[in-house]
Amino acid sequence: MTAETHLQGVEISAAQFFEIWHHYDSDGNGYMDGKELQNFIQELQQARKKAGLDLTPEMKAFVDQYGKATDGKIGIVELAQILPTEENFLLFFRCQQLKSSEDFMQTWRKYDSDHSGFIDSEELKSFLKDLLQKANKQIEDSKLTEYTEIMLRMFDANNDGKLELTELARLLPVQENFLIKFQGVKMCAKEFNKAFEMYDQDGNGYIDENELDALLKDLCEKNKKELDINNLATYKKSIMALSDGGKLYRAELALILCAEEN
Repeated sequence: MTAETHLQGVEISAAQFFEIWHHYDSDGNGYMDGKELQNFIQELQQARKKAGLDLTPEMKAFVDQYGKATDGKIGIVELAQILPTEENFLLFFRCQQLKSSEDFMQTWRKYDSDHSGFIDSEELKSFLKDLLQKANKQIEDSKLTEYTEIMLRMFDANNDGKLELTELARLLPVQENFLIKFQGVKMCAKEFNKAFEMYDQDGNGYIDENELDALLKDLCEKNKKELDINNLATYKKSIMALSDGGKLYRAELALILCAEEN
């Protein structure tokens, strides 16, 4: 079955949802935008008509919002709001614990317990299990393993078998994912280390809230196209959620500002 055929379904399985996403996010950048988004909308309408199904109210609102918008952009979370996907899998994209970047950062800190800078498949499985338990849902371990494998395939952009902060952040709605903004201002390791030492003014090995404030103000000034200084308080609050009692260490700040070097 093709992705277009899956769109005709009354209920879409987790595996089919992954195939749909993978098909329409053709450039693999983690979002549907431009022609990808317009193709999806057109084929969604055609598939529902072919199956003799009306668009759901959620689908109609989605088409109205994005159908003629040339600058529209959606992530996996937005797609999950409109497709009739199996209920337990949908919970991961609708969970109340991940409604803001700050919530997400706190969650990341909890599950990246070894501070490795990534979450492996076992840590991801624990994370998904906890989300289901908070929603009072119990599923068999084999189903949880299936969900974990699908989520890993869905978010693991560089195929290294683990999820980095920016990869898992795709669980956030696009408008809440401030990490998208920071993708364009990341520094190489040498630049990042120099900046960290410059803003760690007292040389104590971590950056506090005031030092982070100074760093972010300068970043906003230098990168006005990517970063909005009016959102400074939100950026700061979200990044400080990674801190250890108000101490933001080099490794945590690097997750936001240091580009991977191959």
